[in-house]
Amino acid sequence: MAESLIDIKRRIASTKNTEQITSAMQMVSGAKLIKLERKSQNYQVYAQKIREIVTHLAANKVLELAAMRQHAQSKTGTTEEDVLSLNNLLVERPVKKTGYLVITSDRGLVGGYNSNVLRSVMDILDDHEDPKEHVVMAIGGTGAEFFKTRNIQLAYEYRGVSDVPTFDEVREIVKTMVTMFDDGVFDELYVCYNHHVNSLSSAFRAEKMLPITDLDTDQVQHSEATEYLADPSVDEALNAILPQYAESLIFGAIMDAKTAEHASSMTAMKSATDNANGMIRDLSIKLNRARQAQITTEITEIVGGAAALE
Repeated sequence: MAESLIDIKRRIASTKNTEQITSAMQMVSGAKLIKLERKSQNYQVYAQKIREIVTHLAANKVLELAAMRQHAQSKTGTTEEDVLSLNNLLVERPVKKTGYLVITSDRGLVGGYNSNVLRSVMDILDDHEDPKEHVVMAIGGTGAEFFKTRNIQLAYEYRGVSDVPTFDEVREIVKTMVTMFDDGVFDELYVCYNHHVNSLSSAFRAEKMLPITDLDTDQVQHSEATEYLADPSVDEALNAILPQYAESLIFGAIMDAKTAEHASSMTAMKSATDNANGMIRDLSIKLNRARQAQITTEITEIVGGAAALE
């Protein structure tokens, strides 16, 4: 049954309303994306500097850890536990449990952003022979609900990260992760998220954040290193800076994930807007054809009626 002119007009009006909504959401996501990209650039300056400081301070300490563990009992007042507590974030310990911090969004309308992360994480979890070998933490309601429906117990979940996160806002998350690692809840931590490549694409990443093992000490040895004066000692400075460095790594991943989320949302809303415009064009053509058919029918009826009167 052919649609009436009124039905077609209603569909056009409804589609136009949808197009206005998706277009507005695209512009909002685009504005947030630009703001986060600028913030990420500024953050990279801080992250690079603190990494440089930590690398310089830890250069000799990393090389000394193995020797200190071997001779812990022979050193005056130093035990194995002292060595581990002093540089806990630098020490690789036997891995009994692996922690996965999965970052997703709290909302929909973000294209394939969430599905890409969750599919990749499930592939990683399937590689573990025993479920007791891993611990899952979730940031974002989508990921939390996904794991709960599959009876995967969450050791930690956090919802409501703002669209443009600040360090003060996510301080609870990063401190909790460092504390859980320090308490032995897991022996290594991987942060799983979508890395922002550009406005059109993102790539899944599972980055090892804890313990901190990616410091390039060789670079320090082969470069003109800046001399740092530590008061009261290098160990005390590392105890203060290492947790901050670990927190900055996790915060950087959260901000990167949010940037990818906004980019995915903007792309999805642009596609929805383009589809709505296409539907409006097709419905407008259909409306014009229906009008022409109606006019042709009316003319035919008038001509037929006039001929009948002759």
